[in-house]
Amino acid sequence: MKTREMRSVKREDGFMLVVCLLLLLMLSFIGIASITTSNSDLQVSGNEINQTGAFYAAESGLEQAAAAIVTSYETTGNPPSPLPTATVSENGYQYTYTTADNGAAVQMTLSEGAYKGLYGLVKSFDITSVGLDTDRESEITLDMGIQDALIPLFQFAVFYQYDLEVAPGPNMTLGGRVHSNGNVYLQAGNNLYVNSYLTSAGEIFHGRKPGSGQSTDNGNVYIKDKDAVNQNMKNSDGTWLDANSADWVNPSLARWDGLVEDHNHGITELYMPVVTDGPSTDLIDRGSDNNDSYENKAGLKFIDGQAYFKESNGSWSNITAALTAAGVIVIGSFRDTREAKTVASLDLDISRLNTSGYFPGNGIIYSSQIPSSGSISALRLKNGSTLAAALTVATDNPLYTQGAYNTVNKKPAALLSDALTILSGNWSDARSSQVLNNRVATATRVNACYMTGNIETGVSGHGYNGGLENLPRFLEKWDGVAFTWRGSAVDLWYSRQATANWSYGAYYTAPNRDWAFDTDLLNSANIPPGTPLVNVVQRTQWSQRIGNCAEEDGYQHDVQN
Repeated sequence: MKTREMRSVKREDGFMLVVCLLLLLMLSFIGIASITTSNSDLQVSGNEINQTGAFYAAESGLEQAAAAIVTSYETTGNPPSPLPTATVSENGYQYTYTTADNGAAVQMTLSEGAYKGLYGLVKSFDITSVGLDTDRESEITLDMGIQDALIPLFQFAVFYQYDLEVAPGPNMTLGGRVHSNGNVYLQAGNNLYVNSYLTSAGEIFHGRKPGSGQSTDNGNVYIKDKDAVNQNMKNSDGTWLDANSADWVNPSLARWDGLVEDHNHGITELYMPVVTDGPSTDLIDRGSDNNDSYENKAGLKFIDGQAYFKESNGSWSNITAALTAAGVIVIGSFRDTREAKTVASLDLDISRLNTSGYFPGNGIIYSSQIPSSGSISALRLKNGSTLAAALTVATDNPLYTQGAYNTVNKKPAALLSDALTILSGNWSDARSSQVLNNRVATATRVNACYMTGNIETGVSGHGYNGGLENLPRFLEKWDGVAFTWRGSAVDLWYSRQATANWSYGAYYTAPNRDWAFDTDLLNSANIPPGTPLVNVVQRTQWSQRIGNCAEEDGYQHDVQN
């Protein structure tokens, strides 16, 4: 019996041993599987980290190349030479980027971005960047297109280098694109209408600029949305939607569909590559040691009372006697009651110039007269209703137009000056120093783009500078009389010669402003001679290569404007 029981126990012991061995084997398999899985997870995690790092390394290459192109255009107006190419190792990763030139610049219309619809001379580049981890196990290749567009400045209805202030009393309409490289301050006594894109490299506000010394009006400020429907800056509760509003970006996008944007939306400054070294006033300053001066572009110039004509061989001929004898140039004198000074003007008779044989072949006139002590030296354009051909007139002095300008068989025309004053067809030098009631204007029209200066609100004892509505200055009583203007309004500098404060009612009263952007300027054939250009650099596409394919983002964003 005992023997039988002992045999049974031995069999059970053997069975348990087998079971234990099997359990141990299973546990070993589970342990090995866990270790293998853990190692696989670690490897996958490591691969993902390497791929992410390689991706960001490749993006760094794109951004470095784009930044080099932006900086070069901003500082020189040209692409970098050589084009951006480099291999960089950082933090265990490496990226190599190259840039390809896609050929000569071509005239085209921008199809995307804040400046969609404007035309310019567009040059494009392709940037490729490859990112690698240290062990070269992960490789990411990214591609980006980039465009530089040189855009004729007079495609903007209004363009300001500094703060733009608009505060009309009567109704006023801005019919084309409005841009400021500074802040924008909008208000109205009645109704202000902005019928196109409104962009600012600063911020957009309702109300007055600090330091203006003027009260804020609460008239309507309407800006059209993408469906051309006027949308008021004023909210239903009487507050205003502007850069002071909480979450300004999203409500403004919802209200105006992206037609109202400032630096909070990504709008940045538009640069002028034609001014390669110095301020924008280089455009109107004399040409000595100044490659950007219109004196260097002119076909006819007036310097310190002398007239010079550029011959076909490039030499300059002194034609002062000939123009004086023909009555093309005459010395004038009148009173500017805003400046409270006598103006010694070089009067240029455009109608006589047309038939003199000395109309500039390239359509550019430059004038610079040394200001006299206690008076103002200026250029005055008279009898200019008809231009023989397209004409740009530039001067570092104040500029006055008297009577109709470019109203018969309109030509492309531009006026560049320290300050611009409009004199009506009823202007009389003899009455210029008399009381305002003796200086009554008659209806006058000017068809010309202008680029001029103003004073700065709240600085050096200045109050309100008069705003856009008084950028062209007046010296007559215009009550109920129309001043009609078609063109583009540009303010790139502060006046240096005509610097008296703006005020209302003493030396002028305002005209009925029939002002509009000249839509003919949207055709490149109608741009005035020598029109300055602004520079926009923007991305056109982005893609990541997958095998031999590319997965495109397809966006177009401003890199630098």
